[in-house]
Amino acid sequence: MFGETPAFSGFSVDDLDAARRFYGETLGLAVGEEGEGDMRMLFLTLAGGARVFVYPKDNHTPATFTILNFAVDDIDRAVDDLTGRGVTLERYEGFEADAKGIVRVDGGPAIAWFTDPAGNVLSVLQENR
Repeated sequence: MFGETPAFSGFSVDDLDAARRFYGETLGLAVGEEGEGDMRMLFLTLAGGARVFVYPKDNHTPATFTILNFAVDDIDRAVDDLTGRGVTLERYEGFEADAKGIVRVDGGPAIAWFTDPAGNVLSVLQENR
């Protein structure tokens, strides 16, 4: 039924202006804005044209899971670029990370997690190593 229907994902933040700066300036994504006042929202445009809806929520609670995964060809370079832009990598119990904060599991992708200003979890991952 929905195989031919455009769809998009979304998530909340507690500060739309901080989200606009982070996703646009820090991560370099195309960020569009729609609406006014309490109905203001952002749309992130990802590679391939996918759009993600970002909306403000007064009682925002950060997602406890990864909301966006960015597949990269070179995770070391991506992590160096992120940290150079002031992004701090997260380390989670049960996942042994190297000095850069990258988790490298035999047979799985290399992955590094970080958060947006609202505390939502994002990652960069490299599938083919």
